Amino acid sequence: MLLDRDPAHAFMPYPAVPMANAPSGPLSGLTFAAKDLFDVAGYPTGCGSPHMLAMSGIKTRTAPTVQKLLDAGARLVGKTITDELAFSMSGKNAHFGTPVNGGAPDRIPGGSSAGSAAAVSNGLCDFALGTDTGGSVRAPANHCGLFGIRPTHGRVSLELCHDLAPSFDSCGYFTRDGATFVRVGEVLLGSDRSPLPENPRVLLAQDAFALLHGDVREALAPALRQSEAVLGQAEKVDVAVEGFTALYWAMRYIQSREAWIVDGPMIERYRPPLGPGVADRFEFSKAVTDAQVAEAKVIRASFRERFGALIGNDAVLVLPTMPDIAPLLSESDESLNDYRNNALNLLCLSVLSGLPHVSIPLASRLGAPLGLSIMGPAGSDMSLVALAHRIAQSVPG
Repeated sequence: MLLDRDPAHAFMPYPAVPMANAPSGPLSGLTFAAKDLFDVAGYPTGCGSPHMLAMSGIKTRTAPTVQKLLDAGARLVGKTITDELAFSMSGKNAHFGTPVNGGAPDRIPGGSSAGSAAAVSNGLCDFALGTDTGGSVRAPANHCGLFGIRPTHGRVSLELCHDLAPSFDSCGYFTRDGATFVRVGEVLLGSDRSPLPENPRVLLAQDAFALLHGDVREALAPALRQSEAVLGQAEKVDVAVEGFTALYWAMRYIQSREAWIVDGPMIERYRPPLGPGVADRFEFSKAVTDAQVAEAKVIRASFRERFGALIGNDAVLVLPTMPDIAPLLSESDESLNDYRNNALNLLCLSVLSGLPHVSIPLASRLGAPLGLSIMGPAGSDMSLVALAHRIAQSVPG
């Protein structure tokens, strides 16, 4: 870590390794952090696991996505704590601790990109890389009051980054403000192959909003009105005609099977002590059957085709990012797991479809941040980033 202090406990306490960045470029003057799943020359890659850290050794190559940011002039200040093996959504790491949520210090930061979100929300760097498999950028963005994106699947390289579930894994990032969100996106995402039209169709996911409690919908109402003032009047649609339960299980079965393929051999061989929740999820993953995976893949293919047709190449979908603000740090593991499962009903839409999803820090409840999201067609990532900035700019105050 190259910072003098880490009051948010966001960074892995690695000895500082200065990284050469271009003296000028589109990101010159900005600092960033990288989730400790990405290899960075001179550092180990711990993956939130003491065992993986012990096996890592010092890396000699830097992940291309990290290098792209360095080449654009940004300065890397350290590697951030991730949930163990990236298989959690709370931000509570049983081995390395819990980073501090800069938007609501008494609440969880959200995982598994918790350290990255904490670093940005506490002002320790200008932006940070995270990964999102089941929601690990969008959840912390919601919880910490940040802009965050899960890009079109495969748009940003994950070479030299530890996998969780490769057919779902994506690389996103966090910023505090819309201007930086756009600036980083221009480098990391590049130009859209399929930009949105100047006046896209606007869809409102009414069945997704119906999952929320009334006080959460009420808290999001002003943000919804503001988004429609920018985007135009929305058409109400149902996005989960299969039912959210079917989509939830399709995502869980596929993610779990792939996670066991990636990390199961290491877990079986070395039996490392796994933290609460993470151990349960890997036990579940080990037991997933071929029949469950096969049925899940059929559901995914059907949903992807239907949902892709709904969005077409010209629509923006407005939906909640998460079911509520971040849970309190004092809540039980059982309560956090229930919250996680509810959240996956919303988060699975982007995961199963592969379409880009942006969370915008537009609302709050009980003094804690609450995000509103937009999704678009495959390849419309920069259009969504620019729209997110416009919407946020239009909010008074």
